[in-house]
Amino acid sequence: MKESKLYCLVMAGGQGTRFWPSSVTKKPKQYLPLVSDKSLLEETLIRFDDLVGAEDRYVITVKAQEQLVKDSAGERIGTKGIIFEPSGRNTGPCILLSLASLVANGASESDVVAIVPSDHVILNHRGFKDTLKKAAELSVGLSKIVTIGIKPNFPHTGFGYIHRGEEVRDSSFDVKEFKEKPDLETAKNYVASGEYFWNAGMFVGTIERLLKEFESCAPEMFSHYNDLKENANDFEKTGEIYEKIPKDSIDYAIMEKSKEVMTIPAEFDWNDLGSWDALETVLEKENDNYTGQAKGTFFQDAKDNIVFAPGKFVSLIDVNGLVVVSTEDNVLVVPKEKAQEVKKAVEYLKTTDFGKDHL
Repeated sequence: MKESKLYCLVMAGGQGTRFWPSSVTKKPKQYLPLVSDKSLLEETLIRFDDLVGAEDRYVITVKAQEQLVKDSAGERIGTKGIIFEPSGRNTGPCILLSLASLVANGASESDVVAIVPSDHVILNHRGFKDTLKKAAELSVGLSKIVTIGIKPNFPHTGFGYIHRGEEVRDSSFDVKEFKEKPDLETAKNYVASGEYFWNAGMFVGTIERLLKEFESCAPEMFSHYNDLKENANDFEKTGEIYEKIPKDSIDYAIMEKSKEVMTIPAEFDWNDLGSWDALETVLEKENDNYTGQAKGTFFQDAKDNIVFAPGKFVSLIDVNGLVVVSTEDNVLVVPKEKAQEVKKAVEYLKTTDFGKDHL
């Protein structure tokens, strides 16, 4: 029997507006060096070193980001390692398109795909590889989609949750239910029960199992699969087919409906970098503050601030708990606890004539 090959699919087409003003249309969050001198996308691909060969790694994005992917990925993907999504139709159609492209270009339905976001921070690479290997083995041995759950360390209301069921074997569990983002009291109950994981949007499965679940859980979406496969190398034709596919997330279309999903706990740290305040968990604290990419800083009676100002010298005096971001064209100053409110600035700019130059 042919041994299953492992592919990775990295989802990289997003806009990352919660990291405005550094993340803009010309260069979204996943292409920024937020926590090291490498972009988040490159760091994601590096995690697959010694696990998936460069020629079996694929980045899914839009045409407008082609050069950004090439600049970030370099030789960490093959010459055909970019799959272009013709338009934004959410993660369900995007993954179906990616599977069609893989099969059209030689992948077997018995092969395994690991599907991950491009903009998360994971520092424990060994733990990541070990978890992915375990997920791949389970996906082949049990013919399941294996989603990777994050053990919650506090009651977060910004993540979906996975309610684990009975243990199948070796700390792998059936999934009872996927839960939407909860209110605080519900989140506290989830964490206290010890039966819930955060849903990190990372999962592993054979192409065959994934396609079967598309067919049974999202038949209207799946009805376009053969057309996508037959026209996988014709971008214009793919675009015409793609527009006919219903928009839906992979969670709604497949994961929440399927009976063939199981979960395993991540053996690694994880941060989705959902907003600027999340940087304090991944940047080192210096002089009571967190600094990323600044040319230099001066702090006086200032603490617990986050500064991200590439090439700039920043002085903070007698202020605490702020996020300070400076780019070539824009400046953001916001209390850390209000970091999510950056979306209001983005929404405002969308209503102005000059806004397009700042987004």
